[in-house]
Amino acid sequence: MVEKANELSHFDAKGDAHMVDVSDKATTARVAVARGQVSMAQETFALISEGRAKKGDVLSVARLAGIMGAKKTPDLIPLCHPLAITKVAVELTLDPDLPGVQIEATVKTTGQTGVEMEALTAVSVAGLTVYDMVKAVDKAMVVSDIRVALKDGGKSGRYEAS
Repeated sequence: MVEKANELSHFDAKGDAHMVDVSDKATTARVAVARGQVSMAQETFALISEGRAKKGDVLSVARLAGIMGAKKTPDLIPLCHPLAITKVAVELTLDPDLPGVQIEATVKTTGQTGVEMEALTAVSVAGLTVYDMVKAVDKAMVVSDIRVALKDGGKSGRYEAS
């Protein structure tokens, strides 16, 4: 179901975009997990898995980039609140069946708003970094399926993707 613009929290009664006022929301433990993937040619997968990428350790660099991306989310997404993030974990797993890399980011905070955008940003930036690290050999890579897998905490409670 798609909500009407006046029922969305980032729009006021006139339909103008605004930052949501969370000052009356309870401070609770919040967590979000996001996932995505980078599909690539078999030769590119071998290059990464064998550690032969000219720019270095692709997965380690992408992990750090994802963590940094989560921390920079309010600088990138205009209506996101700056948050005191208490944990960011980014896992990149080589998947020979794609072939490619599966990415999962977990972000935690204790606050008045959730961390879904931070987890999604972490996955996005990690995926783009994988692309950047090996684009010289495979411009046809696809960063895809970025989604929230889990969010918990706050008034709306727990959500788990099916």
